Amino acid sequence: MAEKDQPKQTKIASEFALYPEEEPAEVQQKPNKLFIGIPKEKAFQEKRVPLTPETVSILINNGHRIIIESRAGEGSHFTDAAYEEAGAEVVANREKVFEANIIIQVTPPNMNELDNLHSHQTLISPIHLPTLTGQCVKSLMQKRISALAFEYIKDDGNTFPFVRSMSEIAGSAVILQAAELLSGNKDSKGILFGGISGVPPVKVLILGAGMVGESATRAALGLGAEVRLFDNNVYKLMRLQNHISSRLHTSFIYPELLKEEMRDADVVIGAIHSEFGRSPLVVTEEMINGMKKGSIVMDVSIDQGGCFETSEVTTHDHPTFTYNDIIHYGVPNIPSRVSRTASYAISNILSNILIKASNIGGFERLLQFDQATRHGVYIYKGRLTNQYLGEKFGIHYTDMDLLFASNI
Repeated sequence: MAEKDQPKQTKIASEFALYPEEEPAEVQQKPNKLFIGIPKEKAFQEKRVPLTPETVSILINNGHRIIIESRAGEGSHFTDAAYEEAGAEVVANREKVFEANIIIQVTPPNMNELDNLHSHQTLISPIHLPTLTGQCVKSLMQKRISALAFEYIKDDGNTFPFVRSMSEIAGSAVILQAAELLSGNKDSKGILFGGISGVPPVKVLILGAGMVGESATRAALGLGAEVRLFDNNVYKLMRLQNHISSRLHTSFIYPELLKEEMRDADVVIGAIHSEFGRSPLVVTEEMINGMKKGSIVMDVSIDQGGCFETSEVTTHDHPTFTYNDIIHYGVPNIPSRVSRTASYAISNILSNILIKASNIGGFERLLQFDQATRHGVYIYKGRLTNQYLGEKFGIHYTDMDLLFASNI
């Protein structure tokens, strides 16, 4: 548990967090040169890369050193030659990449890759809570790694830029995939998504009014579909209604109403995510069985277990399966399907963080003065700083502000 019996330290920490932001200006005259390593992703069907050649060029021109494993960008159609022209060192030896002080990956670290990390490195990557293990966390702690999670890093607007950008991509991509499945799949109904004059458009149900739901709603409306949105958070429904600037059919997720709506739906998008653990199952097998033959259900929540009772994990190579004449889509890594766009989105966010770290005097200084980036830290120099992970795995954790206040 957190250190709760030290009121003086807690007071110091809270005061420290309120220090004025002008302090970084004093170190901006002494930029810190970063040494960044980009290994090739080993995760199944992962095609994204965290830094594009354009971003690499900007960083190199600012005096930083970047070493990248050969063919790391090929999944996003970035060649080794493009990275070399940008000034990066392209190497075939994977171990050479891990000599860098800062390692950036698009996929979470796994136990097989942790052996490559060495003491006191900074790791920037996703963590994917449902698959993260206590053993992985303890291994990072033992190596005194400082680890930042994509999912937790905030921006100056107090939003989560990585989560937002990947959710935006997933929402748009899943609608385009649904349109293709309705018209081009061998088992499809042969329906044009938006219909034409005299022929009604498809009916799309979207479960979840978060960023994925909003992006999916925009894309579906843009293609001319009839959209109905469900969520149990009235604030999210109101927010999305205002953002869309178009009157939508919105509702709480009442099981009987949802069952009735699904009977004549052509596409049902599941985009309900849980902050902790598994996504809730809101669509039962009975509801699925009541749908029209050839209809489609797309479970964007599959990476958290899925919100359809009949869902199964699929792949980009074989994205669908049919259950009781209903086509199911359950690919967990949708942004990788549009890897180049996703890589640019990730790279744009990272470039801002890396340049800011350099200008302020290094990552440690950035974490000291930038609370938005500091929010992404879950391990700092081997100390677990995330309360939820501490409670989940039974590991002692320490408040980040206390660590800095104590000059650790």
